[in-house]
Amino acid sequence: MQTNITSLLIGILTTFSFSSVIWAHHSHGNYEMTEYTHLAGTVMELHWMNPHTWIYLEVENGSGEAEVWALEGGSPGALLRGGWEPDTVEAGDEITVRCHRLKDDSNGCLLGFLTPPGGEEKEFD
Repeated sequence: MQTNITSLLIGILTTFSFSSVIWAHHSHGNYEMTEYTHLAGTVMELHWMNPHTWIYLEVENGSGEAEVWALEGGSPGALLRGGWEPDTVEAGDEITVRCHRLKDDSNGCLLGFLTPPGGEEKEFD
């Protein structure tokens, strides 16, 4: 009986240890999730790949200098289901976004909403 209980406990602990790794991948703990940052700029690059899409956006800072921001978007599958296509946004496009900024104040955001050229704002996560 003692062996069965020990095996059960080891199985439960193993399951929880692996599940914490899975949950950690989808954590947004490095982003400030309580407020949005608004950005407007030119798309430098778009990477439509798993597990997350990335947009590199050139934005003019308060001093008038160009900065590149790395914007993490949703997965390609989720974006396709949301009505986005890989060519909806392309390099050279002028876009605006609402995103959750990195907590360390570096030039990175978790995308929430994106407005493509001539389009309407919609979710990009």
